[in-house]
Amino acid sequence: MPRPSLIHPAPAADPRPPAKISAQGVSAWYGAVRALEDVSLEIPVNRVTALIGPSGCGKTTFLRCLNRMNDTIPGARVAGTIWLDGADITRPEVDAAELRTRVGMVFQKPNPFPKSIFDNVAYGPRIHGLARSRAELGVIVESALRHAGLWDEVKDRLVTLGTALSGGQQQRLCIARAIATQPEVLLMDEPAAALDPIATSLIEALIDTLRESYTIVVVTHSMQQAARISQRTAFLERGRLVEEGPTTEILSTPREKQTEDYITGKIG
Repeated sequence: MPRPSLIHPAPAADPRPPAKISAQGVSAWYGAVRALEDVSLEIPVNRVTALIGPSGCGKTTFLRCLNRMNDTIPGARVAGTIWLDGADITRPEVDAAELRTRVGMVFQKPNPFPKSIFDNVAYGPRIHGLARSRAELGVIVESALRHAGLWDEVKDRLVTLGTALSGGQQQRLCIARAIATQPEVLLMDEPAAALDPIATSLIEALIDTLRESYTIVVVTHSMQQAARISQRTAFLERGRLVEEGPTTEILSTPREKQTEDYITGKIG
C-alpha cells in the first residue's frame, strides 16, 4: 500500500531543464568548524530550488557559496567546485564582485539602505556603470520595481526613504535592488521569515513570477512554503546533502528516513 502524502504538495513540475549552477564536492569551514561536507547539487535554470533542513544544517552556508559571499567572512574556507554556465566560479582569478552582479542575493531581514527608494534600486547599476544617463537609470529603476511588484505602490514617492516602507515593501525593494543589476540567478535566504502572512503571500507570488526570468535558490524552514514555490527541493542535515529531487516527490515520498523524519516533525 503506498505511503500517504506527508503534506499537500504543489502540482507536479515539468521535466528538469539544464543546470544553471552545478556544485561538485563542496565543503566549507568556519575556522575549525566544518559546516558543509562534500555537497554536490545541480540547480536547474529558470526554476525555484528550495533548500530545507534543521537549523545549522548548512543551508545558508551553501547558498553563500554560490556567489562567494563566504569570502567576506574571516576564517571561512570553501573547497570543491561550482560551475555557473559551465565556468568555474571558485577560481581565484574570478572577480567575486562581478560574480555577485550575476548571482544576486536577498537576505532574511529586509535591509534597505538609508537612502531614497530610487537610490536603493539605482545603487548597483550606478557602481557597475549600467546606465549612461539619469534617464537610462530611471528606466532601470522602474523596470526593477515593476518586476518586484512594487512600482504602483511607490512610483509617486521615489524620493521617500526606503526604510520608511512597510516590512513587506522593504523586502520587495531589496528584491528590486538585487535584480537591478540584471543578474541571472537570485539567492534568497528565508526572504519571508520576518514578514506577516499577507506580505509572505506577496513574496511567494513574486517568486513564482520571477522564475520566468531568473534561476532562484531559496532557503526555507517551511515545507509548506517549499511546496508552494519550488519545483525542486534539497534536504540537508549536519552539513550533508541527504537527498534532492522534484519537490512533490521529496515532500510526499522521500527516499531517505532522515528526510521523512524532518518532514513529519520527528527531527528539526
